[in-house]
Amino acid sequence: MVLAQRKVRSKELAEAIGITESNLSLLKSGKVKGVRFATLAAICRYLDCVPGDILAYQPSDDDLRAEE
Repeated sequence: MVLAQRKVRSKELAEAIGITESNLSLLKSGKVKGVRFATLAAICRYLDCVPGDILAYQPSDDDLRAEE
């Protein structure tokens, strides 16, 4: 993971980008349905990476359903 490669702790990243450690944990575990572009940009800026370094697409049947 990019955090480990950069030797950055979750607590440090959360404080630096202005979110709680709990929310960062949810992002890391993939238990969120979305992420704000501003949050993604702040993470990438702090870790000196691009979104593709920290995001992955995992297909789901939900992807095929129209939003209700």
